[in-house]
Amino acid sequence: MANELPGLTPVEARVLGVLVEKSKTTPDVYPLTVNSLTSGCNQKTSRDPVMNLDEAEIQATLDALRARALVMETFGASGRVLRYAHNFPKVYSLPSAAADLLAVLMLRGPQTASELRANCERLHHFADASTVEAYLDELAGRADGALVVKLPRQPGARERRWAHLLCGQPEVTTPPAGTDAAAAPSAGPADERIAGLEARIARLEQVVAGLEARLGA
Repeated sequence: MANELPGLTPVEARVLGVLVEKSKTTPDVYPLTVNSLTSGCNQKTSRDPVMNLDEAEIQATLDALRARALVMETFGASGRVLRYAHNFPKVYSLPSAAADLLAVLMLRGPQTASELRANCERLHHFADASTVEAYLDELAGRADGALVVKLPRQPGARERRWAHLLCGQPEVTTPPAGTDAAAAPSAGPADERIAGLEARIARLEQVVAGLEARLGA
């Protein structure tokens, strides 16, 4: 059961998140080599926080995850290069859509239901934000241990963000005393355009990563 599993380290969460993501976005090069997985972990976009991990750190993390059955080794179709696949939904007893939401939370940090719906689009299509909220409520109310938590509303925000609990309780920053929530700017068209551009850049990075992985194979 999920509450019987030890918590993940931030690097373990990053590795699992990348494996879940790439299994959906670049299935032709999945399972991943250590080199491809390192590139995915160190992406500059669609990652919060940005990490700078080397292959030795990734390999040590894979070994730790494999000992807990969260990762499996395979030589893939080529039979020449060792590759890695995740076993995340099975170990945590999760439906695929819930595993995808957790993966995006592990990769991008706390997000609102609307942000999660947009950022999950290439992994799983959710009809609307309320569908995302329903999955999150289930993950928060699991009898064998909550896997997500709804964070306090930020000043000026219209929606509350969600965070995963796979690495323990998230740090919640308290706004400075005297902050006027009503005066804080809310998301506008410019913010939406920037988010759209970031999503396009992330998609292009995934395409390039897939091409690099195929050339490396």
